[in-house]
Amino acid sequence: MQRKTEEVNMRIDLGEDRIDISTGDDILDHLLETLFFYMEEKVEIEAEWDLRHHLWEDMGILLGKVLKEKIDEKEIQRFGNAIIPMDDALVLASVDISRIYLEMNLDSEYGEEGFDGALVREFLNGVSRNLSATIHLKKLSGRNSHHVIEAGFKALGVALSRAVERSDGLKSTKGVL
Repeated sequence: MQRKTEEVNMRIDLGEDRIDISTGDDILDHLLETLFFYMEEKVEIEAEWDLRHHLWEDMGILLGKVLKEKIDEKEIQRFGNAIIPMDDALVLASVDISRIYLEMNLDSEYGEEGFDGALVREFLNGVSRNLSATIHLKKLSGRNSHHVIEAGFKALGVALSRAVERSDGLKSTKGVL
């Protein structure tokens, strides 16, 4: 799937034979590789962009659309969660693929160059809105922004992997998601 605007030109292809990500932003590449590894998905991603903000926001939008297309009309588990440690960080992720909402607390005591919580929020907002998912990412402990954010992407990958697993029926008391 491709997303092309005046600000970005990007493509995500799921189901490839390897994880190959080239966005031009080393931090985003690292985090996307982490996310897809823990989702147990192979993917190829390429991107051109003008501002980092646009890259992260639009990548979230495109990823949400790609995942929505993958699960559209299929019965899935709907819910997924994980608690993942990484050095000083411990992060909880919980996903409900049915409604749009984002609750994120990945604040850290000290930063590391390139690991920006505002960009992560824009990315996750894009995923949540376009996947129609409630996403909770909560730091339970941690001081280093790299560790906290990377643990968050690991936890989100595991949670999404669990949520999109096939189900034997619709997981809703209402009869619809």
